[in-house]
Amino acid sequence: MEVGAAAFERRLPRLRGRVRRAAFLAIDMEFTGLYSTATQNNKPSLFDSPVELYLKARQSVQRFTVTQLGLAIFSNENSNKYVVHSYNFFLFPSTWGVTDVEFALSASSIQFLSHYGFDYNKFLKDGIPYMNEVQEKIFSQHLLAGSWNISRDVLKKAIDEVTCWVGAAEEEETLILQDLSGYQVFEVQLVLRQALQNVWTQPLGDKKVMVKKVSPQHRWLLENSPYDSCRKELILLSARGFTNLFQTLVKAKKPLVGHNMLMDLMHLHDKFYKPLPESYEEFKRNIHNLFPVLIDTKTITKSVWKKHPFPRVSNLLEIYSVLCSNLNSKDPTCPVITPASDCSRYAEKKCPHEAGYDAFLCGSVLLKSAHLLLCGYTDDAVEVDSSFSRYLTVLTEYLNKVNVIRGGVASINFSGEDAPCQHPPLLVVHVRGWSGLNERQIRQEFKALCHFDVRRLSKDQFLLLSNKFKHVRRVLRDANHPPRLGVSIYRHWRHSPSISCLLQVSGIVALWSLLAFVLGGAPCCSF
Repeated sequence: MEVGAAAFERRLPRLRGRVRRAAFLAIDMEFTGLYSTATQNNKPSLFDSPVELYLKARQSVQRFTVTQLGLAIFSNENSNKYVVHSYNFFLFPSTWGVTDVEFALSASSIQFLSHYGFDYNKFLKDGIPYMNEVQEKIFSQHLLAGSWNISRDVLKKAIDEVTCWVGAAEEEETLILQDLSGYQVFEVQLVLRQALQNVWTQPLGDKKVMVKKVSPQHRWLLENSPYDSCRKELILLSARGFTNLFQTLVKAKKPLVGHNMLMDLMHLHDKFYKPLPESYEEFKRNIHNLFPVLIDTKTITKSVWKKHPFPRVSNLLEIYSVLCSNLNSKDPTCPVITPASDCSRYAEKKCPHEAGYDAFLCGSVLLKSAHLLLCGYTDDAVEVDSSFSRYLTVLTEYLNKVNVIRGGVASINFSGEDAPCQHPPLLVVHVRGWSGLNERQIRQEFKALCHFDVRRLSKDQFLLLSNKFKHVRRVLRDANHPPRLGVSIYRHWRHSPSISCLLQVSGIVALWSLLAFVLGGAPCCSF
């Protein structure tokens, strides 16, 4: 089900109820870009520590925004039956009041989304607003102070139209103002009410506001009515937009499922909670407090792939297809996943890289993977308890471990210490008689053999790191790499610049001591 700004507030109460009753929630997001090119070397590297990885990703999250958020709400109807309500939310940063957010567009990301049929009109014209706590605080201050950032042209047109009309109008006569955007609907009303004491306003929907001429007594009654749509708390509710649903997700404390979900979590924090902190550890603590149970299906499927001889695939849709074809559909304990009647499009049509569809796939992959792991612990399939609580027990070792696509750790542990990644051995490249080489040129020289991440070690030495042992073996065996580039396995005591410097200093000290001893001679003894 697609949801834009026009329908969001109407659907919010039902969405909140479904979230509270859910067994778990699955999310997916689409962005205006992934990796910022504003700074050099901002793409993730196998050399990156978790802190370095986070700081690089933080720069990108601060520059780009969310275009679409998919939410799949999985309800456990009975032991192994799940009904799924899938939603596709178009989002656009709030433009209410003084809030004006700048964001960047990555050409490759925009082209990618366009290829899969992304509707930019819905993103731009019907995107649901949102704000984080810092933006909300600023907005609330201006709301209480009555200061606005409304377009002068829009305001002048509205005031001119109303002042020309109100002088000749009779009490209870009305005027309709049209073509007002979401925040303008409220701002025009508040300005008109403040400027003219004999009018009252009311939104009509579809970008319209009704202006009515009223008596002072009637105006007083309307101002004190609990049904006034321009009450400060209602304006704030509308300005928050999707953040209202985000806060419901946080309060529900349901398991949150994603696929390669690190960037999703960072955008959730930055866009709906607080700007991302500089501290990596603070970010981890905040996310764990918001969502105590995280499940990354990429982390889980890597384990499933080791235990079952399935074709190796990484695309989410391909993973889903492989699991569907390898699970015994006649097994009475196998999870039965049924899209809800009002969200049935995904049962009939594949929509890859549509956020709502990918969220649906993500939750389905979780259930199917968990069932495979559960069956591995149980000899008799008939006795398998395939309730979601049992699945969570089987998944205990994977909980809160979010996959890292490329970095010095395999996953980020949001409830403990990060475990180091078991990479193949480091290689060191010795440059002979080839001055001025940089990391990009070294990478290019080995590109024909395989892909390595490169980092400079010293003036004439570079480190190579791969995540595949076969790449390391291939380079060590290959005799065709440039003759002026020697390759060997990195040995810390032999190749580390700090160790080399220490040995050089120690050697110089030892040499001077020896010279002093020889030149000074041994002291004479007299009797």
